[in-house]
Amino acid sequence: MDLTYKKKNIYSSVDAAERKRIFDYCDGYKTFLDNTKTERESVAHTVAMAKAAGYKPYALGNKINKGDKLYYNNRDKGLFLLRAGSADVAKNGVRILVAHIDSPRLDLKQVPLFEKSDIAFLKTHYYGGIKKYHWLTIPLALHGVVILKNGKKVNVSIGEDAEDPVFYITDLLPHLSQELNSKTIAEGFKAENLNLIVGGIPAPDEDKDAVKKGALALLNQKYGIIEEDFLSAELEAVPAVKAKDVGLDRAFIAAYGHDDSVCAYPEITATLETESDQTILTILADKEEIGSEGNTGMQCVLISDILDEIAKSYGVNPSVLRANSKCISADVTAAYDPAFATAFEENNVGLVSHGVTMNKFTGARGKSGSNDASAEYIGYLRGVFDKANVIWQTGELGRVDLGGGGTVAKYIAKNNIDTVDMGVPVLSMHAPYELVSKADVYSAHLAFSAFLK
Repeated sequence: MDLTYKKKNIYSSVDAAERKRIFDYCDGYKTFLDNTKTERESVAHTVAMAKAAGYKPYALGNKINKGDKLYYNNRDKGLFLLRAGSADVAKNGVRILVAHIDSPRLDLKQVPLFEKSDIAFLKTHYYGGIKKYHWLTIPLALHGVVILKNGKKVNVSIGEDAEDPVFYITDLLPHLSQELNSKTIAEGFKAENLNLIVGGIPAPDEDKDAVKKGALALLNQKYGIIEEDFLSAELEAVPAVKAKDVGLDRAFIAAYGHDDSVCAYPEITATLETESDQTILTILADKEEIGSEGNTGMQCVLISDILDEIAKSYGVNPSVLRANSKCISADVTAAYDPAFATAFEENNVGLVSHGVTMNKFTGARGKSGSNDASAEYIGYLRGVFDKANVIWQTGELGRVDLGGGGTVAKYIAKNNIDTVDMGVPVLSMHAPYELVSKADVYSAHLAFSAFLK
């Protein structure tokens, strides 16, 4: 009997058939990534998947019947998938999976368009935690919606098709960077300089702002947009790159938005494919990267409202339902990177290809701002995963006192629900092009499926 604990490399622990299942599953994940670069696109894509699996739209106040498969679309930016099971919810509660579908990006300001030195630019305001210099000199696409003056909603996507132009933020050439090189990163890269180049050809017969007017004319021709319409627009600049295999053996995937699509997709597939008599609630939430605020973030009372509707439909006390419910807050964690080894404590960090990673706590310094899951709940999940032969590991977000982070777990736990963080370890987290192991993506699917059973 081995008394020691050792993490397992999944690729060393599976046969060729299982490796093929991992790779085939991740082909579907790459397709998902390329079609869901914004929270609105994630909702639309997932609704289509849910409809194909027999899910129907739900309206608050409607009765929920055993056997129902329902979805609630929260303002096109958040989504609840509900499957009403036959098990006793007073005893078993609800099995809840939560992931977020927003990612760090650059949002356009409400009055974004200006011209300088015969170049037209769009001003941005960064969203979430980014390193500003990452966004210079990479191809960017523009996604989102514009509400025109007449009330019509127009969907915008420029930069993804092979024939589309892209957008671009400039950097200073190294020959002239001596002064810049002496500054700190915070001093050298200013948020107000993250301006997208949008045009360079002057409109004919215009004396002032001719290039800006030329860009506006093109937008008006394609989308019917006038400059005032930016006031009622949500337009996001995201990397104009596709998900790609990395390495000669194709063990990894590089893509924009692994945080947190790499947890959302396994949640979705587990929910749609797993046979279970449990009542299941899977939540895709917005606004996690900026504190889960607003009516599409996890601090909104909507989750309480929907749990109340379930309790009412089953004729049980909502307090009892909450107390017996269980949740996995599926969010990414930092993967150990040997290039930056001093940022981690090697025994307590997620290793790539060693499985989906459970973070008992997140927070910062003295676990500040963290949900800290109980030993009893982690013991319960150990039994679930061991029974299903899921390879998983534990970790934390960097060494003590260095940093830390937050997730939506604490907002779920406030409803008196046992909750723990669990997600895929990511290299280069919050960069425009992040890296994950295919083995860890599939491990998350297996873990979430076992939890729902």
